[in-house]
Amino acid sequence: MSQEFLPAFSLENTAGEQVKFPTSRYTLICFVKEDCPTCKTVTPILNACYLAMAGKVDIHLIGQTLDGNQRLIEEFELDIPLLDDSALMVSYAYDLEIVPTLYWVDKKGNQLQRHEGFLKQDWRSLLNEVCDFSDCRIEVPWSKLPEWRPGCGSLSVDPLIAERLHAESENSPMRARKIEIGSSDDTFEFMYDQGFSDGLPLVPPTPERVLRMLDGTRRDPQEVIAEVAPNMGSATIEKIAINAVMAGAKPEYLPVIIAALEAACTDEFNIHGVMATTMGASPVMVVNGPIRERIGMNMKLSALGQGNRANATIGRALRLAVRNIGGARPGGTERPTLGNPMKYTMCFAEWEERSTWEPLHVERGYSRDESVVTLFCMTSGPVLIVDQTSRSAAQLAGSMGMCLEHVFHPKAYMASDTLIVVCPEHLDTLARDGYSKEDLRNRIQEITQKPMSELVEDERSGVGIPAEKFSAMSIETQNSSLPKFKSNKDIHLVVAGSDAGKFSGAFHGWVTGPMGSISVSKLIEEA
Repeated sequence: MSQEFLPAFSLENTAGEQVKFPTSRYTLICFVKEDCPTCKTVTPILNACYLAMAGKVDIHLIGQTLDGNQRLIEEFELDIPLLDDSALMVSYAYDLEIVPTLYWVDKKGNQLQRHEGFLKQDWRSLLNEVCDFSDCRIEVPWSKLPEWRPGCGSLSVDPLIAERLHAESENSPMRARKIEIGSSDDTFEFMYDQGFSDGLPLVPPTPERVLRMLDGTRRDPQEVIAEVAPNMGSATIEKIAINAVMAGAKPEYLPVIIAALEAACTDEFNIHGVMATTMGASPVMVVNGPIRERIGMNMKLSALGQGNRANATIGRALRLAVRNIGGARPGGTERPTLGNPMKYTMCFAEWEERSTWEPLHVERGYSRDESVVTLFCMTSGPVLIVDQTSRSAAQLAGSMGMCLEHVFHPKAYMASDTLIVVCPEHLDTLARDGYSKEDLRNRIQEITQKPMSELVEDERSGVGIPAEKFSAMSIETQNSSLPKFKSNKDIHLVVAGSDAGKFSGAFHGWVTGPMGSISVSKLIEEA
């Protein structure tokens, strides 16, 4: 005979009364469900116990479905009220695997006996003991009952239901506010009406889905990784997981999403400024390291386009987190004149194995075997760099520079940065002449140089150096030339795309430096 303290509960019975356990009396507890044949075998026995032992022993018959309880009452004309555990929280707390399961419990709530399924010898022995204890007799047609019947699986161990129960239990790692939705409400429309959506449908973040998402990281669900502007909402791992679920991400993507939000919320990246500018800037994410292959990211054909779940949902999850945790929403603090499609998502991986250059993260001080996400702030792109005829590195690099003269405006110099995605065929042309990343940057800066006099506002365009400011410059300064970018460091280079096609792409940046946004890399903490 084993003894253990059973969890307390309070359940409503079919008579509308609230029934608590334990009390100060000995108790028989039995869990049943209506579609279980063995439960139907034992239900009349428990009803007979209830009639014979009323006032001497508490008898609790606990049903797992609300409709099923009513059907049992009608089928067997029961006198015993059934307790409603359709939420299954008591079944879960009792670690129930089989129904029926019968417990004999003392005054303090200690389990004295437990029987799963129906073994006639055990049930008969226990009920005789209870009858002797309570000084009563029950009429049970034991000769007509089977010697043994296995029980059925408890609803609380159904794989889908068990996840929900775990998420809602006292020891759940989840603490986010739960929003109740009316039974007649459309979940998808509700989430859109509440402002959670970027305009596209969302995956409902049910407790079981969020709990499954949290399996993607070892970090504490209540760890705050950042305060997200403009509302300075606390971004816990749990809240990030909720937005990752809504974006359609998989648990294995979560470490990338967490690292991306950490990068976005640094002072250097300045996510508030990025989302608030009327220029419609948006984060662009580049992922490097072993995690690319492990989670199935696309770095090859259509790397910057649709069709890959990891690329699409990682980028989307970051934007949803900034929206729902930080409060950056169009019409509020987000005020883009036009916006751009990258505000839905823009995330891809670098094809490191195809590159003859150091990968982006290695260039930034990480080792090749580390997984890293880098965030860039970009206002447009990818703008194609179409050059199918250059045969030398100098020609091709010159073409790239000419295309980049138009970042912001042909007269807007020294203000922005750029992210160039070099396609494999263009890389081959550059590699044949031994061009390094720095060689390409130097060539771009050389080709884009313009005399100061060509950058002055005039009758063709009000964009450029103000005429009065130019007039006040020294003759030496007026005769000097400027490259498009303030520094070679403002020209970011990665390799991605299909082996076929001489089409590279350029993302045009926002205001670079402390007055705007500086690209940030973060190590990804994998599960």
